[in-house]
Amino acid sequence: MQSYRDFLASKQRRWNGRAIPADTLPAQLFDWQAAIVRWALKKGRAAIFADCGLGKTFMQLAWAHNVPGRVLILAPLCVAEQTVAEGLKIGVPVTYARHATETADRIVITNYERLDGFDPADFAGVVLDESSILKSFAGKTRAKLIDMFQQTPYRLCCTATPSPNDIAELANHSAFLGLMTRAEFLATWFVHDDTGWRMKGHAVTPFYQWMASWAIALRRPSDIGYADDGFRLPPLEIHEHVVEGGGDGSTLFPEMGLKGIGGRLSARRGSLDDRIDAAVNLIHERGVSWIAWCGLNTESDALASRLPNAVNVQGSDDYDEKVTAIQDFVAGRTRVLVTKAKIAGFGLNLQHCSQMAFVGLSDSYETYYQCIRRSYRFGQTKPVHVHIIVSDAERGIVENVRRKEQSASEMSLGLIEHMRDFEREELIA
Repeated sequence: MQSYRDFLASKQRRWNGRAIPADTLPAQLFDWQAAIVRWALKKGRAAIFADCGLGKTFMQLAWAHNVPGRVLILAPLCVAEQTVAEGLKIGVPVTYARHATETADRIVITNYERLDGFDPADFAGVVLDESSILKSFAGKTRAKLIDMFQQTPYRLCCTATPSPNDIAELANHSAFLGLMTRAEFLATWFVHDDTGWRMKGHAVTPFYQWMASWAIALRRPSDIGYADDGFRLPPLEIHEHVVEGGGDGSTLFPEMGLKGIGGRLSARRGSLDDRIDAAVNLIHERGVSWIAWCGLNTESDALASRLPNAVNVQGSDDYDEKVTAIQDFVAGRTRVLVTKAKIAGFGLNLQHCSQMAFVGLSDSYETYYQCIRRSYRFGQTKPVHVHIIVSDAERGIVENVRRKEQSASEMSLGLIEHMRDFEREELIA
């Protein structure tokens, strides 16, 4: 009779790759970056789960440079120009285009929102930059991405280290790379009970071994056997500022008055003036560069109106206006960037700034994490200070996000520890 371990082994479909020779790697790559690129080229379809600031852009460009044929890179809003500039640093030309008719160059980058302007048949390879953004898309859009590129020979996903309990993210990556459909992924590795999806008890080791056949996960170079020289982060300081107000006055404890989305919006609107006052005082007090993350247009409009030398980047701005505003902020021509996570929260390198404020907070840990990592990433030289400004009615939201943060950190570290030996075997194979 077939054992359960034998059954899992038969279902693994270990990804051995579609080997691409690493003919030309940029000299600027660190040894461990070059090792990851060679591995990803050997696989042909792979994921690089690396913490922010570890050089995913350099690695994805080096990978694209060696793919035999044209490569399309899909990136979050406002990230394309940054990638073009990074390509110049390592001698890999990249062209930004809004539509396929604009260029016939070999490596092309566009935004996820402009996907319909390109034909996958024109490209031998595709890169999903900040591929965790797939979670933010509606199911129809995720399915479209997976379907559009299912015939593309070479595929690369690049994002920060996921949590092993983030089943949706891992399943999306597996499906996009053509390794297992979501249904196969769940049926092979997980069971569903009253608490939700959980990994099958005997599947743990085979699961991580299978993961290591198509993904490399690391938080620092030492995770894959290299020295951490130059890759140590400064301190991260989280400051909570609680203002009065925001509850509906119907309960003894304001935080218990948040009933659903409507209650939370009511709390945010009720405390708007006090939260804006607190943010303005902080930003005036510390006369350095700031990022102010807002969730509502009323928040960003009110804040920007009271801050000299601030730019308010909104969804209604056209693409060129957004890019110019962010470039002015990076260059120091603007001291304060006021914006939303969905505009500037993914992919951008904003290490020149070490102060940021959340003028209110949502329940999304992913959004919170990504926003912080725009500044708190390898290459940052100063302690990063994150200020969370909420009403007393919203303290439960802050506590919820902090719990998610602790859980995600522990699980991400667990994923790396489980994969470490398998990854090192893959890299030297």
